[in-house]
Amino acid sequence: MTVLHIDASILNEHSASRQLSAAIVNRLSQIVPGRKVIRHDLVTEPIGHLSTAEFFAYQGIEPQDDEVKQAVARNTAILNDFLAADVVVIGAPMYNFSLPSQLRAWLDRIAVSGKTFRYTEQGPEGLVGGKRVIVASTRGGFYSEGSPIAFLDHQETYLRGFFGFLGITDITFVRAEGLAISAENRTAAINSAVDQIETLTA
Repeated sequence: MTVLHIDASILNEHSASRQLSAAIVNRLSQIVPGRKVIRHDLVTEPIGHLSTAEFFAYQGIEPQDDEVKQAVARNTAILNDFLAADVVVIGAPMYNFSLPSQLRAWLDRIAVSGKTFRYTEQGPEGLVGGKRVIVASTRGGFYSEGSPIAFLDHQETYLRGFFGFLGITDITFVRAEGLAISAENRTAAINSAVDQIETLTA
C-alpha cells in the first residue's frame, strides 16, 4: 500500500492537523505493515499558485522558460505521486471558513483533465475512483451539522465535492473542532479525534 501524506498547516509543531495526520499515518502503518509513505509538506516546500504557463502545459503547450519547465516537471511529479497512492492522508485545517491556500495550490496540481477527470457528453467523469482519502480536519470553532454557522463550512464540503468530482467516494473526516474555544476543549477534541483514528481499519 502506498500512502500519500499531505500537510498544509502553517503552525508547524503547534498544528493540530499535523498531529492528527501523523497519527493517521502511524495507524495505517500498524494495520498495514510495509506500506510506503510519500510525504509533501506544502509549507516547508511551497509550490505556489498555479501560473498561466503551468496551466497551458496541461493543455500540451510546452514551456520555453527553464524556470517554468522545472515547475512543470514538479507538477508532473506531484500528480504522479497522487496517482500512485492507494490512500491519501491530508492535514486540512480550516482557515477563514475554507482551506489554506497552500492546500488549494496542491489541489490545483491534481485536478488535471484527462488524468484525474474528463468531460463527456453525459457530464464530468472522475478517473481515479478506488482511492481512499482520510482528512484530519481541524477548526477553531464549531461548524459541523447542527451548528448555527454550519453554512460557513467551505472546508470539508469543498474537499468532499472536489474528490467526489475526481471519482473518489471513500472519504473519511477525522474532525477536531472548537480548538480555539478553550484549552480544555482543544485537549478534549484532539483526544476524541485520536480515539477515532485508533478505530480506523485497512
